[in-house]
Amino acid sequence: MEHPASSCPASAGIPSIEIVLDEPAWRRAIPGVAALVERAARAVKFAGVPTTVVLTTDRAVRRLNARDRGRDKPTNVLTYPSSAPGLPGEIVLALGQIRREAAAACRRPAHHLAHLVVHGALHLAGYDHHHAGDARRMELAEARILHRLRVPNPWKRA
Repeated sequence: MEHPASSCPASAGIPSIEIVLDEPAWRRAIPGVAALVERAARAVKFAGVPTTVVLTTDRAVRRLNARDRGRDKPTNVLTYPSSAPGLPGEIVLALGQIRREAAAACRRPAHHLAHLVVHGALHLAGYDHHHAGDARRMELAEARILHRLRVPNPWKRA
């Protein structure tokens, strides 16, 4: 994906996080969205992997989901690992889907977004959730990281 981007420069030893605001409505929906995304992505300690986070529309994510995963339906987040060492991995997020899911779960959209950025960054770090044990390890990692970010645990039953 090529988009105009706002890049967050890397500090010594910390991978770069590039935030691509493809859909301006993100700024209205979640004030301070770029800072939130950067903080959530940096909270995942993954070994020097540069990351691009694309904040886009449901339509764009649905097209990518159909093209790359054969699923012609919207989803909240897609993650693309780096295609070569030193190149960034990508986390692509759909605004409408995230807002609907947050409303359905009675969660703040900002908290749900932080969770999905952490989720995507953990995928880039090698985590997966295709098997029960792997899913549980990923959920525990998400909960620990979100706690550090002061975001409620999405896996905790009220």
